[in-house]
Amino acid sequence: MTKKINLFANLKSDFASGLVVFLVALPLCLGIAMASGAPLFSGIISGVVGGIVVGYLSKSHLSVSGPAAGLTAIVLTAITDLGAFDIFLTAVFISGLIQLGLGFIKAGTISNYFPTNVIEGMLAGIGIIIILKQLPHAFGYDNDFEGDQSFLELGGSNTFSALLNIFNYIQLGSIIITILSLLILIAWDKVPFLKKIKLIPGALVAVIVGVILNEIFTSADSSLAIAKEHLVSLPVPTSLEEFKQIIVTPNFSGITNSKVWIVAFTIAIVASIETLLSIEAADRMDIQKRYTDTNVELKAQGIGNMVSSLLGGLPLTSVIVRSSANNNAGAKSKMSTIIHGLLLLVSVVTIPLILNKIPLATLAAILLLVGYKLAKPSIFKHFWEKGKYQFIPFIATLLAVVFTDLLKGVALGIIISIIFVLKGNLKRAYHFRKEEYADGDVIHIDLAQEVSFLNKAAIKSTLNDIPENSKVIIDATDTVYIAHDILDLIHEFKTTRAKEDHIRVKLRGFKKAYQLENTEETPNKVTFEHYYDAAKRKTIKREILPEDFLT
Repeated sequence: MTKKINLFANLKSDFASGLVVFLVALPLCLGIAMASGAPLFSGIISGVVGGIVVGYLSKSHLSVSGPAAGLTAIVLTAITDLGAFDIFLTAVFISGLIQLGLGFIKAGTISNYFPTNVIEGMLAGIGIIIILKQLPHAFGYDNDFEGDQSFLELGGSNTFSALLNIFNYIQLGSIIITILSLLILIAWDKVPFLKKIKLIPGALVAVIVGVILNEIFTSADSSLAIAKEHLVSLPVPTSLEEFKQIIVTPNFSGITNSKVWIVAFTIAIVASIETLLSIEAADRMDIQKRYTDTNVELKAQGIGNMVSSLLGGLPLTSVIVRSSANNNAGAKSKMSTIIHGLLLLVSVVTIPLILNKIPLATLAAILLLVGYKLAKPSIFKHFWEKGKYQFIPFIATLLAVVFTDLLKGVALGIIISIIFVLKGNLKRAYHFRKEEYADGDVIHIDLAQEVSFLNKAAIKSTLNDIPENSKVIIDATDTVYIAHDILDLIHEFKTTRAKEDHIRVKLRGFKKAYQLENTEETPNKVTFEHYYDAAKRKTIKREILPEDFLT
């Protein structure tokens, strides 16, 4: 029975966190739309739908959905190739249908196979990206769009060269506002009496102070005044007709275009993977350790993309930066996500002129703290102490996320983790007591519960190293599966090498033959796999348990 959730149970903390996420999401929605070559309002629409529609349908308590930086290159290329934004919206609608189908076939369960160290490495990598990308904005250098996570930037520069360029474009007013905003945010988190004021988040206070301070700089005609290009830049419709023109609907005549379907499948797969990664990360951050039904999440994302496309919005996914900001702001339930969507909707319609006075430096300060909490030194120490098999996939994922992108970074981390798992399985397939043996001593080789073909090389090497005139016991008492390759290997060793080198071999737990019920045939020789299959079918009438193996 599904437990009914009261969305208003934690309204005080959820409203405060929703407000913080709204402040973070606003420039990100605009920046991602600009980088995607789409109308600026399409990013806002996507953020509103991600907050209200997906937020309501999702079972995640912390995840926030909206336009994603990971889709910008796909969207930009698709709009160019398809030739029109309304045709592109048709592809987004179809991608939503595909995601809905993925949810019904329970494709969301693949998220259970993402290793924890890889997810943590991804989060730490995103944290470092946030810090590196927001430092230029903190100094008043806004060459890169808000929300960009790529190492390579437009114009041939990269994240590091942009950092070096800071010194050529320092804006003292931005630095002052950034430092003051950071002090407010840290104080709100550390000073006891300020921590108790949950309804008024520190981020809102920092934004208000930043706006007021810049207005003072501007009215005083000071060189500290922050120019328009370093402020939030939201389109301001001057009439109802102009506002209606902002809403673009899909042109479904493009449904017969094969390119539309290719774009739709591409968006559906990439958006679904990014969503599952973000959901897994959000669940990891949840201090209450609640887990999200990822199949329901895919359905919610699918419906969200369908609604977003019908209103002229960009494709959306669950996004880590906003989800992290939501968690850090103290969200307790998905109500904070819904509130952030409502605030986006109301504010862009009613107070766009006020929002356009917010300095990007203040928002950079908020995101710098989010980035630090994702990539704290204690996280690196934690995985270092866990040993190389945990640390190497963690650090490899982190570096690949920073220098390539999220999907490539996670893929590398998973590949390295799989290699380590296989390597571990090779060692754990059997236990060989390696102490020095005197003449006449017995050598024990104890097989594990499952012995696959992957263990063939290691077992072959061990058998080859057994000295002449030895006594060997190969014990399969606890084994439930042995690959045919391994059976042949042991058989060859016992019948050939052991006889030549006078090695006495004793096998325990191996079954030689069986007799089937209602069958006149009694095979003289069978493989162990046949025996185990028969045992599972419960057709065994009589067992022969000899000391020797297939003789």
